Amino acid sequence: MPASIRPATAADIPVILDFIRGLADYEKLAHEVVATAETLRATLFPLDPTTRPTAACILAFTATGAPAGFALYFFNYSTFLAKPGLYLEDLFVRPEFRGQGLGKALLLHLAQLANQLGCGRMEWSVLDWNQPAIDFYEALGAERKTEWTICRLTGPALARYA
Repeated sequence: MPASIRPATAADIPVILDFIRGLADYEKLAHEVVATAETLRATLFPLDPTTRPTAACILAFTATGAPAGFALYFFNYSTFLAKPGLYLEDLFVRPEFRGQGLGKALLLHLAQLANQLGCGRMEWSVLDWNQPAIDFYEALGAERKTEWTICRLTGPALARYA
C-alpha cells in the first residue's frame, strides 16, 4: 500500500508528465503524447481563478516519498441516472512499484471520492490486450461493457468542424 495519496498540485506537473509518458510507453502509444508542462498547467491548474480545471489528478507515494503512481480523472454525467459520474482517464503505477497495492489504492481512493460526491457511477476504459489490468479490475467487481464501442473525433477530423 502507498504511504500516501494526495491531490496533485501545479508543482507536480513534471511528475504527472513523467507518468503520462510512462503510461504511453506501456501502452505502445508514446508517439501520441503531445502533452507539455504548459498544456497540463493550463488544463489541470489554470492560473485564472475563475477557470475550472478540466480534470484532476491524484498521486501515490511510497514510504520513502518516491512518486509511484497517478490517476487522472474528470466528471461526466449520466442522463439515465441523472447523476454525475467519475471518469478515470488514466491510472498508472511505475513498473518497479507494481504488485504492492498502489493501483488498487488509487482506484479505491477515487471510488470513495465518487461516493462522497454522489456520483452514480465510475467508469474507465482498458485496452483489450491488457489482460493483467482486466483481471485486476474484474477482481474488484468492475463489469466490462463489451457491447459499447468508443467513437472518437480527434486531430484533423475534429478540426474540420471548427
